[in-house]
Amino acid sequence: MPVKLTVTGAAAVAHAMRQINPDVVAAYPITPQTPIVEYYAGFVSDGIVDTVMVPVESEHSAMSAVVGSAASGARTMTATAANGLALMSEIVYIAASYRLPIVMPIVNRALSGPINIHCDHSDAMMVRDSGWIQFFTENHQEAYDFTIMATKLAEKENVLLPAMVNLDGFITSHGVESFEMLDDEVVREFVGSWNPKYSLLNTKNPVTYGPLDLFDYYFEHHRQQEEAMKNAYKELPGVFEEFEKISGRRYDFLDLYKVDDADYLMVVLNSTASTAKYVVDQLREEGHKVGLVKPQVFTPFPKKEFQQVLNGRKGVVVLDRAMSFGKEAPLYSLVKSSLYEVASRPSLGSYIYGLGGRDTTPEMIREAFEDALQGNLIADEQRYLGLRE
Repeated sequence: MPVKLTVTGAAAVAHAMRQINPDVVAAYPITPQTPIVEYYAGFVSDGIVDTVMVPVESEHSAMSAVVGSAASGARTMTATAANGLALMSEIVYIAASYRLPIVMPIVNRALSGPINIHCDHSDAMMVRDSGWIQFFTENHQEAYDFTIMATKLAEKENVLLPAMVNLDGFITSHGVESFEMLDDEVVREFVGSWNPKYSLLNTKNPVTYGPLDLFDYYFEHHRQQEEAMKNAYKELPGVFEEFEKISGRRYDFLDLYKVDDADYLMVVLNSTASTAKYVVDQLREEGHKVGLVKPQVFTPFPKKEFQQVLNGRKGVVVLDRAMSFGKEAPLYSLVKSSLYEVASRPSLGSYIYGLGGRDTTPEMIREAFEDALQGNLIADEQRYLGLRE
């Protein structure tokens, strides 16, 4: 039977990893990701899992090690955050282009400089075009569940892409709350065994990973990655359905909160959605038809789902916890472009919030909603919530 645990988000993710029982975990500590690997190292030292734990000298080495491990046919995981992800970014691209189903929790943290160890989404957005599947999670339950679902999806033969599971630094990773943990055997049956078709250790069917790939085939290989991402999009509904059968929890590309009759919607990622739902409830009590859209899948980007939800609304405000300097904010830009083809486009507003871990209060969320309610949205104006004048 499932059990309720009251732990940190880092511990919840480590328990998902324990139940998956990967063959290899290679990682390097970095705040605020470190507790995930610390918890998991405890499972290894206590003999609870069969994993080979590889301590390395840097995050670049960590991603290099898991690339080698996955290419050799081992089910492989790692975890990192912020500057660690930046250091491994060269190999992050390689992992995707080699079509290796590595699963990596990312504890979202601001990129330096100036140095900052608190939450924003600049690390995940830095590698949004790397070819990895990207999930975003609001709380402990989602971080646990998506770590399991990511493994199932990444290893499908028509996908074979690495996957990131994003959870907010400190807010989710170090905050304590309850989540429901499935039975170990139920999880193991769900993810199944990993039997790769191509392995460096299979001497009877030798393969090459990482050859020089110039103008002769590089183009075609990247086209194949795009096809794999399309396949991930097609496979996700089936993964969600299978997971609902074992857990009772229903997931989709977008988590929709009170949107059916809403004239005005907010789009926001990760833990801030909890604050936004609270504000939606307040505004509903005041008679305003507002709702919330929380993307749970960012890559592959659910363009069709956004079009279906946003078409015909009066106004949509998009909140980004990252900046794209000299360009539109990343989530806003994708939402805006998705609306190009819809019959009735809403007014749009772009808001930057919470950089470097700055608190995001209900009053700030309300401010963005009130701009929409008052007809004060300007599509080409980037606004800021909680910024000192």
